[in-house]
Amino acid sequence: MSGLFSPGPAGSAAEEATSDLAFLQALLDAEAALTRAQAAVGLAPGEAASAVTRAASDASRFDARSLALRAREGGNPVIPLVADLTAAVPAHAAPYVHRGATSQDILDTALMLLCARTLDLLLADLARTEGALARLAARHRDTVMPGRTLTQHAVPTTFGLKAAGWRSLVLDARDRVAGARGTLPAQLGGAAGTLAVFGVYGMDGLYGGEGRRVVDEAGGSLVTAYARELGLAEPLLPWHALRTPVADLAAALAFTAGALGKAAADVLTLSRTEIAELSEGAGGGSSAMPHKANPVRATLIAAAARRAPALAATLHGSLAAEDERPAGAWHAEWEPLRDLLRLTGGAARDAAEMAEDLRVHPQAMRAHLDLTGGLIVSERLAAELTPLLGRARAQRLLTDAARRVHAEGRTLAQVLAEEPGLKDVDLTELTDPARYTGSAATLTDRALERR
Repeated sequence: MSGLFSPGPAGSAAEEATSDLAFLQALLDAEAALTRAQAAVGLAPGEAASAVTRAASDASRFDARSLALRAREGGNPVIPLVADLTAAVPAHAAPYVHRGATSQDILDTALMLLCARTLDLLLADLARTEGALARLAARHRDTVMPGRTLTQHAVPTTFGLKAAGWRSLVLDARDRVAGARGTLPAQLGGAAGTLAVFGVYGMDGLYGGEGRRVVDEAGGSLVTAYARELGLAEPLLPWHALRTPVADLAAALAFTAGALGKAAADVLTLSRTEIAELSEGAGGGSSAMPHKANPVRATLIAAAARRAPALAATLHGSLAAEDERPAGAWHAEWEPLRDLLRLTGGAARDAAEMAEDLRVHPQAMRAHLDLTGGLIVSERLAAELTPLLGRARAQRLLTDAARRVHAEGRTLAQVLAEEPGLKDVDLTELTDPARYTGSAATLTDRALERR
């Protein structure tokens, strides 16, 4: 895959961690770990485990394209991979390749390995993003700018509070991703999730024919050993048709893409030529217009945020999986899950770069506070004048004053100065946007205390 259609993830650590070769290596790692786990509980010779591990150590020895084409025969790539891996080990180890497992055991486990490796990289980029946003919030704790609601100026806020809000979302995403990462489980259940065949292998001279005890002890200890070999969580039950791990991960990734998308949406808005309160430090060029410096990082993040919910929806749809192992529901997860990992991983990389290089323009923010001639603080005037004039009169006065500000091109302070009842009121102070930021600074400090 060249990445021509996906510039967001292109070149990212997440793209490399989810490549075909990386997925093939995860499949091989899952197979090798299974043989080692069986050796650890006495169900396979140690020499066989070593031989399988050696043969599975380098995915480049296997032909991924051939595996993909042959996967059409059985509907998944594990079946041809088992044949190739079996052929690659010495004869004494061949009977222990994939012994007792079903294809879904290996593929689900490999996907969890792939996710674990990718999430570790994603978390590192979220940490970079959070750190950069914390620095922006602290630096601009008192940088006043227009607050906007429904596209219009509302009341003043600070850029520090805005950046602190972005950081809060990133930390929310980090917590969700870290929670999902810590619970990614191995998968081992055999043909229908009963572990029955491992009991049969266990009775072969190892446990003296005590059938039920062998199933419980060999099965339970084998799953524990398997999860330990892989560095994954031990599942309470085989989850062939119980897709909670995938659904939880999908939710965490989609949330992360959306959380990063919020910051990107604000950067896109505030980078507009007519606003220009922010700009990306390394803006992208145009093929036709030499003067442009497009907010490319924010654009790519926004694209990922738009795509992620649909991918998560597909993964959540696979929760309705029939029987002990489903046809179609499980198969439908593979590509959307990888796409979601890549998209979100690429977005996290881009978010870190965007936050670290973001340029803030306080002068533009200050100039925009004056665009409405002081009307941006009309809320404050309504509250301040009500005790003097009464609520109804204050409201009428400000409504009329707003009309005159627009019609006459004057400031709110100039219009209100003509009102006899306000001769002793310091209208300059009351209409100064910088003096009406409420608890923005305190809220920023409070947000930055979160770790």
